[in-house]
Amino acid sequence: MTERIITEKTTCYHCGDECLTTRYLLEDKTFCCQGCKSVYRILSENNLCSYYTFNDHPGATLLRTDKRFEYLDDAGIIKELVDYEDDSLTIVTLYIPHIHCSSCIWLLEKLNKFNPGILYSRIDFLKKQVNVKYDPRQISLRQLAELLFDIGYEPLISLQDVIKKQNNQTRDNLVQRIAVAGFCFGNVMLLSFPEYLGLSEFEQSFKHFFGWLNVLFSLPVVFYSGWEYFVSAWNNIRNKILNIDFPLALGIAVLFLRTLLEVAYHTGAGFADTLCGLVFFLLVGKFVQRKTYHHISFERDYRSFFPVAVQVLTGAGEKPVPLADLKVGQRILLRHNEIIPADAILLKGEALIDFSFVTGESVPVSKTLGEIIYAGGRQTSEAIELEVVKPVSQSYLTQLWNNEAFTRNQDNRMQTFNERVSKYFTIVLLLIAFGALLYWASADINRGIAAFTAVLIVACPCALALSTPFTMSAALSIFDRNLFYLKNTAVVEQLARIKSVVFDKTGTITNAADNRVLLNGKLNTVETQLTYSACVNSNHPLSRMICEYLGNVAKLDVSSYQEIPGKGISAIIGNQNVLIGSGSFMFNDYEEAAGATRVHLMIDGQYLGYFTFKQHYRNGLSKVAQLNDEYKLFLISGDNDHERADLLPYFKQQGCMSFNQSPQDKLRLIQHLQSPANKVMMIGDGLNDAGALKQSDLGIAVTDNVNNFSPGCDAILDGKSFGKLPDFLKFSKNTVTIIHISFLISLTYNLIGLSYAVTGKLSPLTAAILMPLSTATIISFTTIATHIAAKRRHLA
Repeated sequence: MTERIITEKTTCYHCGDECLTTRYLLEDKTFCCQGCKSVYRILSENNLCSYYTFNDHPGATLLRTDKRFEYLDDAGIIKELVDYEDDSLTIVTLYIPHIHCSSCIWLLEKLNKFNPGILYSRIDFLKKQVNVKYDPRQISLRQLAELLFDIGYEPLISLQDVIKKQNNQTRDNLVQRIAVAGFCFGNVMLLSFPEYLGLSEFEQSFKHFFGWLNVLFSLPVVFYSGWEYFVSAWNNIRNKILNIDFPLALGIAVLFLRTLLEVAYHTGAGFADTLCGLVFFLLVGKFVQRKTYHHISFERDYRSFFPVAVQVLTGAGEKPVPLADLKVGQRILLRHNEIIPADAILLKGEALIDFSFVTGESVPVSKTLGEIIYAGGRQTSEAIELEVVKPVSQSYLTQLWNNEAFTRNQDNRMQTFNERVSKYFTIVLLLIAFGALLYWASADINRGIAAFTAVLIVACPCALALSTPFTMSAALSIFDRNLFYLKNTAVVEQLARIKSVVFDKTGTITNAADNRVLLNGKLNTVETQLTYSACVNSNHPLSRMICEYLGNVAKLDVSSYQEIPGKGISAIIGNQNVLIGSGSFMFNDYEEAAGATRVHLMIDGQYLGYFTFKQHYRNGLSKVAQLNDEYKLFLISGDNDHERADLLPYFKQQGCMSFNQSPQDKLRLIQHLQSPANKVMMIGDGLNDAGALKQSDLGIAVTDNVNNFSPGCDAILDGKSFGKLPDFLKFSKNTVTIIHISFLISLTYNLIGLSYAVTGKLSPLTAAILMPLSTATIISFTTIATHIAAKRRHLA
């Protein structure tokens, strides 16, 4: 009688994934694969198992090939990557996508425990970077990368280095300028209290002394903290543009000059407190508006995931060659999980290519010898040899990216509310100011000048400038919590003005991670157990999918097991021989159907059929289809139309679905739909959608892992939140309404202040009360109203 063992559902002690086999055990702990087991052994040997006390299952499953980082021995490549280098010290910053919790920080800051050549390591958690100082005489950059990989933290090193790009961004010292403005604001308020409360005759000398101190505190506020407003206003005037920075700069200048003159001529206390408070709150508004996701790059292109070097086969063996030096005709070797860097012909090995990087389709596709494999595919099986037929610069992948949509300015496709209103606000402000000057000048020129400057002080659009930043910052935090990451705050207003929505199919409305397995054939209970028992010992993604399809069935004892990478599994279970794998593994001279992914099954020489793999639609697609009532929905796909009937319930309008479309066809459709009255949003995922995403008025990339590739876009939507898209669109409209209401509140305060200003008798105390009061009102209203709107949309 055959012994039957029911496997219990257990999780990997290291990474937390479900264990489909009980083969990997160490110290009474279960691991899902040899990689996780090896990482645990390394930590245990270095007395670093406290790593697991910070978080449950913090690790990641990885499996390194021996020569994966060989290119890091090249001096030229090392020079490009390191931040500093001399004979005894090298400093390098590496981007590590797997950083996600306190365990990661704890472990990566103890790298010196693994190798004494590592002198120092520090984590920037938000940017997912580790900065390492090491002695190149004791450890090389390659050994450092291999160490990081071995403990589960593979560094991402690519042609378009994300770290270098982030580090080279222009720095405007915003935090320092806020600190200076805040310090000066606090001191000026302290020195102004005697003026507010009144000074006796015996203390009048302090009044002038405090006045000059306030002027001194105002200098760094105007000429350091607030100087960018003058630069921006000047540049806009040169370009014949009036934006909100012009009245802000004018208000700052008038506040400073009037303060200086009143103190110098002993005619008043000036407006130093209002000036410092204005600049401080403006800069705080800019800070909260600058919501960034340091670990996400919205401007990646295909080079972001291409290797720095590739293994070229020569008569002397393998040699790592920088990708830029790769030439047509060279023979290259690609190992498991490596990306094909150039269009090439398959010469040797079993190719099972994952093209999700390019098309969004995650099911691996089999390729036959002599077939061209396009750049961007990832080999998921054994090592293969290819011959380069096109240089990297001329590959199909590069052509997708070299489109005119990427050369045009994308930042001002739709004007924001502030941009539209500020021009008219400035004109009206200047008309009122000059009107007050002319009205009083005929009777009293001094009163006319006082009225003119008072109007510019009171009507300075501080509250208007703050309403959008604080509203948008609150909105971005709501989107962030719901796994919707926007490039900047302007995207919220763009989202509210969309009229048409265009969806890609594969990987966008289908779930790349949730594939449907179909069996072409029929299995009885014993055959099901035999199949499961063979597949459960494999870590291949297709084997895992088959196990999930068959369910948690009884596992039979396997007496003999052999897995041939890229081909299949041969197992003896009891006295029965089980073969599972590709057609060429089963039969001689077998030719697989083009584009099909099939896993064939044979037991004791009897062919029982094959498994196919099909994606199904994302959860929430039916909810997204409700947008048909308010928006025009379109579907555009590079696949054939065999699913047209299945998609009709979701895309109901006549002629709204297009199939067999090339990347250029997608881009042209977006252009055709666009008009001033019809703003188009494109939602896609693969590189073949990148041109359409850029061409659209708003491009959203859908992904099941935000650290993975995303084309240049305006927002990234986590696949788990796909069904919330209608709520996001409604919430964006609510956010714009809140900005409009806050603008009316700001105008109300301005009208109250103008009633004092036009008389020419505005007191410093009135200005000092109105400015912070209006600011506090705007901040409170926008924050509370935004969170109420989020609750209404079930986003908070």
